[in-house]
Amino acid sequence: MSTLSELVDDLFPRLQSWRRDFHLYAESGWLEFRTATLVADELNRLGYQLQLGKQVINADARMGLPADAVLEQQEARALAQGALAEWLPHFSGGFCGIVATLETGRPGPTIAFRVDMDALDLNEKMADDHRPFRDGFASCNPGMMHACAHDGHTTIGLGLATVLMQMKSALSGTIKLIFQPAEEGTRGAKSMVEAGVVDDVDFFTAIHIGTGVPSGEVVCGSDSFMATTKLDVTFRGVASHAGARPEEGRNALLAAAQATLALHNLPQHSGGSARVNVGVLQAGTGRNVVPDYAFMKIETRGASNEINDFICQQAHQVLSGAAAMYGVEHQVKLMGAARSSQPTPGWVNFIHRQAEALNEFTSVVDRRPQAAGSEDATYMMERVKQRGGQASYVIFGTELSAGHHNEKFDFDESVMPAAIKTLATLALNLPDYQEAP
Repeated sequence: MSTLSELVDDLFPRLQSWRRDFHLYAESGWLEFRTATLVADELNRLGYQLQLGKQVINADARMGLPADAVLEQQEARALAQGALAEWLPHFSGGFCGIVATLETGRPGPTIAFRVDMDALDLNEKMADDHRPFRDGFASCNPGMMHACAHDGHTTIGLGLATVLMQMKSALSGTIKLIFQPAEEGTRGAKSMVEAGVVDDVDFFTAIHIGTGVPSGEVVCGSDSFMATTKLDVTFRGVASHAGARPEEGRNALLAAAQATLALHNLPQHSGGSARVNVGVLQAGTGRNVVPDYAFMKIETRGASNEINDFICQQAHQVLSGAAAMYGVEHQVKLMGAARSSQPTPGWVNFIHRQAEALNEFTSVVDRRPQAAGSEDATYMMERVKQRGGQASYVIFGTELSAGHHNEKFDFDESVMPAAIKTLATLALNLPDYQEAP
């Protein structure tokens, strides 16, 4: 019988093919129609029990959902680009989530692995010094690009599914593979949590590759994620002639400008770092018209859930005050959110020991100080922990051609086998789990 290492190494050509196919047909959040059909078909072929679409996504908990017309247009495009028609109805309307379950038939805990599938809203660099373009797999979809390695994550999920099924006789308990839509903008995980997909999970692991971690290093318990809230804000006033009748107008642009300045002057918090950013401000129709419309995209972040909640509450007060000051109406729409979460020490310790024993890495660390970002897998981590389970977030270092969310982003594909071997080892050796003192 082949060893785990041999099985994964033999799988590499398929891993590379999957990854480059997903990269070529990049799909943004809630629009992963083609990706989801191909993933579901492969998991079904392998013999997994599948829950799809509305079975694993709570419709009311989705955030930042595109307009219906966009969903319909992108679904039609996915079909034209090779989405599998027999699976597409499960994901129609943007319900592009998948949970694959392997019941081993032997008693044991439930272990879950989460990977994300969505691309960014970004145009990829089309130049010969960019490998995906040079080798013919740069994104063919304008304004959509896998610039955060989610194509690699989805591939790791499929590779893990393949080797676990091949080694089913050595496994015990239940294995769940969660393929999540709409991680970018922290929009998708909460809806899967609210659908109950991790309520039965005893051990949970989410993953990422890159993020500034050096090639050859694995971080077993990243805890640098900030809680965040993403808001879209609309101000509506009254238009009037800016020269003849300015007093009849209600200036939405000034309300939004006042709010922008006030938001960036919110007080800091003694409990830790906090962030506020107005990333988009659009307003007005002409130089001689009092603007009756303004639109803002805002985010808050905090080192803890409490800090972010505090800053977000302050932001809401600023928006209300600015609207009242200029006599305009305002509407706030929640577009995304994530929590902060600390990995469970015992599970991090176990991951560390398994990674060291593989001899695949030059460095195995529990955590690494990093630039503060946010990640909505924290919703899943927190739910698992609340129900008595163990959870962590693992980062596999790799060489990058450019930073994440950059038009020239690419990664060393050799990181994918190392990640699969590590995750498979967690499932194979779970019966040996002993919580660290």
